Amino acid sequence: MRAAPKLIAAKDKEIGRLSQIYINMLNNSGVEIINGHAALVDPHTVEVAGRTYTAEKILIATGSWPEVPNIPGIEHVISSNEALDLEALPRRIVIVGGGYIAVEFAGIFNGFGSDVVEIIRREQVLRGFDEDLRVYLGEEMRGRGIDIRSNTQVARIDKTAGGYRVTTTAGGKIETDCVMYATGRKPNTKRLGLAEIGVEMKENGAIVVDEWQRSAVKNIYAIGDVTDRINLTPVAIAEGRAIAETLYNDNPIRMDHADVPSAVFSNPPIGTVGLSEDEARGQYREVDIYQTCFRPMKNTLSGRAERTFLKLVVDAGTDRVVGCHMLGPDAPEIVQGLAIAIKSGATKKMFDQTVGIHPSAAEEFVTMREKTVRPKLAAE
Repeated sequence: MRAAPKLIAAKDKEIGRLSQIYINMLNNSGVEIINGHAALVDPHTVEVAGRTYTAEKILIATGSWPEVPNIPGIEHVISSNEALDLEALPRRIVIVGGGYIAVEFAGIFNGFGSDVVEIIRREQVLRGFDEDLRVYLGEEMRGRGIDIRSNTQVARIDKTAGGYRVTTTAGGKIETDCVMYATGRKPNTKRLGLAEIGVEMKENGAIVVDEWQRSAVKNIYAIGDVTDRINLTPVAIAEGRAIAETLYNDNPIRMDHADVPSAVFSNPPIGTVGLSEDEARGQYREVDIYQTCFRPMKNTLSGRAERTFLKLVVDAGTDRVVGCHMLGPDAPEIVQGLAIAIKSGATKKMFDQTVGIHPSAAEEFVTMREKTVRPKLAAE
């Protein structure tokens, strides 16, 4: 099947438009753009295409790059870089990975009509997210026809006459037209000359920085995915602004990495801010949980089975809401607003005193009154 050419063309047009906007912003601000691969010669000197440039301060913002394992047949796979440039829509696709990118593309290809198999090493998708979110998302994805193979790893990939064959370490075989790997991204720091001039780096190539974004070489700063902390575009932007304000506007700002909201544009989408239940139980003596799972009115009226899930995590000692999680339509939009409340230290009592907007899914966040009772472990 041919991929939707109008969608690909629209995507390329929008990327080009946005890119030109940023170029214009730089040009209008008097920024000189130098194209080419850069490498540091010393803490104040950068070489590009045989020419050297010196500066008092240097900022590294080279992002990250998809990483794939070294297994037989890995040359046959694509990554998220190529996924939206496919000339034809694969009838069958295997997606390896259970993070943001994997579940988002699983939803995209499933929505276009492809048969999707998602292979994950663990029991649930989205490691690091609240456990209930992970479980409910997996159920909803399966309900939409995505075949999630849990506790599974790939041993090899072979080219066949009709496509590709994915063989798992347990000996299972999956025939497919395309294999996409989304098993993580690595800081893009190769060939920059950073270690040679004394910049401290982690084993995966991430630049180690302090609370002011400074590396071990004090005039060299780094932001975004290249530091491998919270790998989100708005975080990188906020970190960059903090550096600019601190160095050049006499307004010292340290980026606060606590309670950063995020979204996963899976199907259905997720919005989340603050601590997961497990994280909260590791930090506080007693934690209260409020949660609900229901079919929104539009689904009950239409007869659809999709559900919405909401959860609040509360520090029982202070009544402060320390985590807010949602799975369902408009979850990112709703949680963006609630992130202000979480960042401001809102209590569960404040949530209870807030009048809900009816009928809406969001009103459930201010009408949950009954605590969720968890079964106690034998050791407790």
